[in-house]
Amino acid sequence: MVHDCLVVQEVWRMSTRSIPEIIEDFLAQGPYAVVGASADREKYGNKVLRAYFQSGREAWPINPQATEVEGHPAFASLSELPSVPRAISVITPPRVTEKVVEEAAAAGVEILWMQPGAESPAAVARAAELGLETIADGSCFLVAVGYSETKD
Repeated sequence: MVHDCLVVQEVWRMSTRSIPEIIEDFLAQGPYAVVGASADREKYGNKVLRAYFQSGREAWPINPQATEVEGHPAFASLSELPSVPRAISVITPPRVTEKVVEEAAAAGVEILWMQPGAESPAAVARAAELGLETIADGSCFLVAVGYSETKD
């Protein structure tokens, strides 16, 4: 665990911008995709998607098992989207996140936000190698946009 933290800290030292700066840029402009979007309203993949909609942002749900999430067509992968999202939220198990990083780079995504629990040192390091700006410090999109279950 200590080694994992050191890897993540070293990657952040290599970044030219601070996490608050990257978050501000992430929130400023889409379009977005939510990788790991879920049809189950109890899961964070669903809550994050609803937070995008609640805050007036365009977002595509990515879920290879669903055809629709929250009334929006779901896509199996980033490569199936009608256009390239500028930024994505990732709510997947860490081993899946490592694959998402590769797909995001190939698709032309600029910024990744690995939601708490989705990150891994390998995913963060690979994202840096591929030139993707990454938020993976435990910051949560739901908190950043002031998501509320009572607004749905």
